[in-house]
Amino acid sequence: MSATSVFAPGFKERPWWWEAAEPEARVNGLPERAAVAIIGGGYAGLSAALTLRGLGHEVVVLDSERIGWGASSRNGGMVSGRVPVGEAALEQAFGAEQAGEITVACAGAFGFIEDLIAREAIDCDYVRVGRFTGACTPKQFDGLEAQAARLQAMSGLPSRVVPRSEQHDFIGSDFYFGGMVSEATGSIHPGKYARGLAKAAERAGAFLVDGVRVQGVAREGSGFRLRTDRGEMLADAVLTATNGYSLGPGGSSAMPWLARRMVPVASYIIATEELPAETMARLFPGMRMIGETRRVLNYYRPSPDGKRVIWGGRASFRGVTPTQAAPFLHAKMVEVFPELAGTKVTHAWNGNVAFTFDHLPHIGEQDGVHYAAGCQGSGVGMATWLGHNVALKLAGAANTRFALDGLPFPTRPFYNGDPWWVLPFIGNYYRALDWWDRRAIPPPRAL
Repeated sequence: MSATSVFAPGFKERPWWWEAAEPEARVNGLPERAAVAIIGGGYAGLSAALTLRGLGHEVVVLDSERIGWGASSRNGGMVSGRVPVGEAALEQAFGAEQAGEITVACAGAFGFIEDLIAREAIDCDYVRVGRFTGACTPKQFDGLEAQAARLQAMSGLPSRVVPRSEQHDFIGSDFYFGGMVSEATGSIHPGKYARGLAKAAERAGAFLVDGVRVQGVAREGSGFRLRTDRGEMLADAVLTATNGYSLGPGGSSAMPWLARRMVPVASYIIATEELPAETMARLFPGMRMIGETRRVLNYYRPSPDGKRVIWGGRASFRGVTPTQAAPFLHAKMVEVFPELAGTKVTHAWNGNVAFTFDHLPHIGEQDGVHYAAGCQGSGVGMATWLGHNVALKLAGAANTRFALDGLPFPTRPFYNGDPWWVLPFIGNYYRALDWWDRRAIPPPRAL
């Protein structure tokens, strides 16, 4: 199939999620002052606003676009709570005791978001479905047993390895060499969740403002003055929750210190046309979320209604458009599911995820400004959890110290928050390693 023929009639360069839940437009003006100003209207900012209102604090949430416009309504809709750093590396960096505390802190994200959705009655198609992680090489399969044990210990939910002879019980593909299945993963409609979380924050009394870009935050007396493209406002306290959008146009940033510690990476996603129910059931037994062991991974899933494939990945490290990225993602999909070679793409989009140099999420305070950031591409549960915990910290309401609070937060010399000059080299290097890993697989022995 040629690059141009992958597109269905009426193809749209916008999130498929927006067909049911496009971020709402609000016409609220910029207030003169607030007790707490939250910069960033995604999951973290909205979760923080909800928690702060529950504690009785006046809150204003500011976003440069519409509330929920960024990664919060553009992601793959996979919910988990995990530590993105291996156990040995974590213990080497922090020691066994603190590493264990960090692991427990990260694991708390999964239960927290499930409780929040139920408590606030957010209609977002949430179902706990589990996740299958495919091993892209036999060697990578050998390393999954320890990961499965660690995931089960973290979550308290079953996790186990699946040999290649059994993988068709979890995915209708022969591409992988077995894998791992974990029950500690849910499926969500991210657009509906973003809208529902915003509504919950508003019901609680938070004031949400669209289309205001914060260009600077400066100390003034016992509080802060925020300079925006729509004027200035005062706040007693400030929380920055901008994650993958911490660096704005022209290098502007509400918190340059934080931007220098964020590595924004564009994640691209496509949605296919509707497929027959029997095809979807064969490709996705149990309708689970799917991930991989390769470095430049793909992640994919059935749509919440079970009719389409939602396929995401790092299609480019050079900033191409979603339309340009779609044929590449389609080819990756066909590599795993050859029977989808003739399937068309109806939607393509992208959004920024944010990584940190130590691969850990963080909350903390710098120069009096609070922050929550660094979800490592797993932000549905983690961003919600970070927002809640940084709100407790800001309000002085935390009963115990959160293990992700105040960790050393590294950056790199001369890095300003824009990785354009190095990301293509790193990405292509990892992609070459993935290619070599597959090429080095020995051919099957003749019987």
